[in-house]
Amino acid sequence: MRKDGKKLKDDDLKPIEKEVVVNGSEVPSDSEDGSVESPVVSDDDESFSEGDDSSRNSDSESESGSEHSDFSEDEDGENPSNEGGLSDGVDDLNQGDQSASDDSREVVDESDSSEDEVGPRNTIGDVPLEWYKEEEHIGYDVAGKKIKKKERLDKLDSFLARTDDSNSWRKITDEIEDEEVELTKEETKLIRRLLKGQAPHADFDPHAPYIDWFAWDGAKHPLSNAPEPKRRFIPSKWESKKVVRYIRAIRKGLITFDKPKEEPRFYNLWGDESSSTEKAGHGLSYIPAPKPKLPGHEESYNPSLEYIPTQEEISAYQLMFEEDRPKFIPKRFTSLRSVPAYEKSVRESFDRCLDLYLCPRARKKRINIDPESLKPKLPSRKDLKPYPTTCYLEYKGHKGPVKSLSTDPSGQYIASGSLDGTVRIWEVETGRCIKIWELGEPVHHVAWNPLPELPILAVSMGQDVFILNTGIEKEEHKMIADLLHVETSTAQDDSESMASAVSWSQCERYEGIRIKHFKTVSSVEWHRKGDYFSTVMPADILGCFSIFTLTCFLRESKAVLIHLLSKKLTQRLPFKLHGLPVSSTFHPTRSIFFVSTKKNVRVYDLVKKKFIKKLEAGVREISSISIHPGGDNVIVGSKDGKLCWFDMDLSSKPYKILKSHPKDITNVAFHRTYPLFASCSDDCTAYVFHGMVYSDLNQNPLIVPLEILHGHASANGRGVLDCKFHPRQPWLFTAGADSIIKLFCH
Repeated sequence: MRKDGKKLKDDDLKPIEKEVVVNGSEVPSDSEDGSVESPVVSDDDESFSEGDDSSRNSDSESESGSEHSDFSEDEDGENPSNEGGLSDGVDDLNQGDQSASDDSREVVDESDSSEDEVGPRNTIGDVPLEWYKEEEHIGYDVAGKKIKKKERLDKLDSFLARTDDSNSWRKITDEIEDEEVELTKEETKLIRRLLKGQAPHADFDPHAPYIDWFAWDGAKHPLSNAPEPKRRFIPSKWESKKVVRYIRAIRKGLITFDKPKEEPRFYNLWGDESSSTEKAGHGLSYIPAPKPKLPGHEESYNPSLEYIPTQEEISAYQLMFEEDRPKFIPKRFTSLRSVPAYEKSVRESFDRCLDLYLCPRARKKRINIDPESLKPKLPSRKDLKPYPTTCYLEYKGHKGPVKSLSTDPSGQYIASGSLDGTVRIWEVETGRCIKIWELGEPVHHVAWNPLPELPILAVSMGQDVFILNTGIEKEEHKMIADLLHVETSTAQDDSESMASAVSWSQCERYEGIRIKHFKTVSSVEWHRKGDYFSTVMPADILGCFSIFTLTCFLRESKAVLIHLLSKKLTQRLPFKLHGLPVSSTFHPTRSIFFVSTKKNVRVYDLVKKKFIKKLEAGVREISSISIHPGGDNVIVGSKDGKLCWFDMDLSSKPYKILKSHPKDITNVAFHRTYPLFASCSDDCTAYVFHGMVYSDLNQNPLIVPLEILHGHASANGRGVLDCKFHPRQPWLFTAGADSIIKLFCH
């Protein structure tokens, strides 16, 4: 009986005389005994997925209704003639070959046995299919035979085939096996669930009850009784900020990604390899070999007539030297076939290999820079006027080299000391000598008192220092006489060792004071108040005293002394000098004292009796020193021709080192009011510089060389011995070894 209640006819029970295709093999529909054999249906057969709804058991009907409804519409739309499904018999044999073959199949339960699994036909493994792109086969089977490629339909035929076939949406192409595979109903359901974001299997429960696997019985210390923190269930804001930071860095170009390296298809035989980075990655400087010269018209087998030398030129080549002789002489041939072998090819190839192997190569980096752009941008000299340029007056009268100069604070007079033993006072504007002192010994240094109301002069001569009255101010003659009066010859110091070192006495011959020292005095410098002055004795003085006073010399220096004129007192410098002193000077505004030794300049505070700093010049030997009127800048001259500018607020090293003179610098000087400074040397020249010091601490001083002053003659290897600026005008006085004093004006 059928399920619909109708009886089966006899024709329905007859076996179908039709072969059924199962897994690619033809199975006859009737066996020897006339019974119907049940074929084993594979999972890929479409008939199983389309007509098995009516013949499934109760287990297959337990699937979810929603999934069944999704596919029921597709099944109904695909083949509505098969709604009756497979049964024990068939209704009609005249419905076509396809329906007959589908109805003849029986449903067989799926098996999980490995015997039912069909292995892949193509055995190439993980070999890329691109290797078989140009071949006629797609691979090899188990027996090692080639698997021929199937003919593919063109686009139009494949479109028409998909239009006629209602199951074309189920078919996919297997590239390895080179065949079309039709998806079963279970496979389509699996794909649909994956596209919806669900679990692949329908029996998977995502909301299964929680199973506590921890054995709490008898546990003294549980893992944790605290509830899960909230941060484990919400997105991290710090991670989002980090992602935003990375995105911004990528957009700004701070983070870059490596691009795939593109290998060139062709090699440039005559190209330049200087930019090649293949061998530069080893960490060594890769220098490519030079390319040989490209052949030109001369190397052609049929060159133009102007490249072919005549017989006279060839004969002249034989008379030339071998290095001057041309390496190749052009010849003309009618065809390339008639060109003989080059007789020097082996020799030139060998020389080329030797050049590449033995010739050293060095990389020379050449930078095209305009030399004018490297020069500092300095203001024009016309904008820096006035400054001394030409010689205006000459003061003649000394018979020996003029060793020292000093100007009157008012600028009307100058004093000069010479090695001929005389001190002269000159009138600046007229050049007239108004007073002469015959001292009898060489004068080393003269210094005019900085106070205008005290026209007195300090002169160092051997071991004596004289304080002389110039007699210029007649009104102040009585006050000056009282100041230069010494009652008795006294030794002024609290220590007994200084009793025989320095003595003050009255000098009736020159109407002044004589201060007797124990060594030769090289320089005298006044304090800005006009009452104190310092003397420097550069010779070694430790041998002049007994061993009893040796400990005193280790603590205090006797080479530099400071004298008080009003009280006729002398005191030593309360500091130890590291080296022989050369010169000393006072700060123009503060109680700071500068002492220059042969290697450096030491700065002291006289009020606090404290060492401040040491200025390291880095020269061979210091010869002179001068302080800027502002007090924060110092210039130092040396015996190797270098002039060092120190900015005391900046560093203890020189701010600028000017190598201007080829010989020793004898003296340096600052102008009191104009931004000028000068240096004189034994090369018979004086250099004038513009030195502007700004009040802004962020702006460095401006130093500009202005003029080189000539005019002095050399005498006994000496040139210009001293230079001083006029206190009010941009004028410069120079004293030379030729016994002449010159005045340079603007």
